[in-house]
Amino acid sequence: MIHPAWDTDDIDHLTNISWKIDPFLPADNKAGAFAEESSFATLFPKYREKYLREVWNAVTRALDTHGVACTLDLVHGSMSVRTTRKTYDPYVILKARDLIKLLARGVAITQAVKILNDDISCDIIKIGNLVQNKERFVKRRQRIIGPDGSTLKAIELLTQCYVLVQGSTVSVMGPHKSIKEVRRIVLDCMKNIHPIYRIKVNHCFLVLEGGRSDSFFFSIQELMIRRELAKDPKLANESWDRFLPNFRKNHLKTSEKTAKKNERLQAKNVARAAAGLAPETPSEVAAKKKVYTPFPPAQLPRKVDLQLESGEYFLKKHEKEVKESARRKEKQAEATEKRRAERAEAFVAPAEDAAPTAEEKKEQRRKRKAMESEAESSKDQNDTDGSAKKKKKKKSKHKSAEENDS
Repeated sequence: MIHPAWDTDDIDHLTNISWKIDPFLPADNKAGAFAEESSFATLFPKYREKYLREVWNAVTRALDTHGVACTLDLVHGSMSVRTTRKTYDPYVILKARDLIKLLARGVAITQAVKILNDDISCDIIKIGNLVQNKERFVKRRQRIIGPDGSTLKAIELLTQCYVLVQGSTVSVMGPHKSIKEVRRIVLDCMKNIHPIYRIKVNHCFLVLEGGRSDSFFFSIQELMIRRELAKDPKLANESWDRFLPNFRKNHLKTSEKTAKKNERLQAKNVARAAAGLAPETPSEVAAKKKVYTPFPPAQLPRKVDLQLESGEYFLKKHEKEVKESARRKEKQAEATEKRRAERAEAFVAPAEDAAPTAEEKKEQRRKRKAMESEAESSKDQNDTDGSAKKKKKKKSKHKSAEENDS
């Protein structure tokens, strides 16, 4: 079989898509040591200090194999790399710069050292200044991750890249062509284009390149993700539902809309019953809605109409200025009075219970003694009445006994 002129022995026929990249060895550096020292430095946040101290030995060992020196400055919160006399690869200093950048952005050391390989590139996408509203920024950043990380996992499986969303940046590691694809997905997501649309488009391209119809898109998409997940022995006996994108229907049937409306009404009635209010019926809810009218609302009067109505339109220029200044002064006086009252509130003394005076104490003692004397007199009166009744009762009994004897 005759091969084409470009099909030489240095082509990697296993992939059949690109030339194989040979590693750069010390023997390839014919010029010897570098004439000048190159160095790069980057800052890292405070919360990464503890982790960097723990893994710095591993970073040093990884860079020593390429002849690059590194320094961790905990005082200024920075990391730096520089070439030495042992450095033989002129491009490895840029790889070392990317390594410390990834470490500063939260990438683990086991993943970050892969950037030293020739076939791996990285990109740190800044998304902090793309959306001004804080809540909107958090929502769109969460879309990149997806529910339980499903969207992020789909992006990683599709592009063969490692993606980490951390703060206001997105760190990406992988092949150069795939990194551009991830950057476009992330930037479009921050522009309110959901990542699932890019994922769907990429899968359709793969389907069409295979010579199949796009009607097989959903089945092939799921099969590709499942094939990648099957390679991980840790996930062999686990559910893969959290890794698969969940497509939600946007258009509901009339029955589904009615069912959702009834569920909302039922939940509202449960809350009203808990608050001690009467439940609402669907007819009452419909009655609360505004009555539709085809006529537009009445036109609001213009500024000139209001001036004509008040007579201000016919005033002369200096009269208008006098009236406007009087209105402005009146408004300023009201605002001044309001501010004065607000400031005076801080100096108002709270109500206090004053101690009774000497005269009030004497009056209270006199009233207490009078009440005690009244209580004693009423008690004595009750005792005398009771003894008189007893004597009268004894006399009646004695008299009845004498009559019986006679």
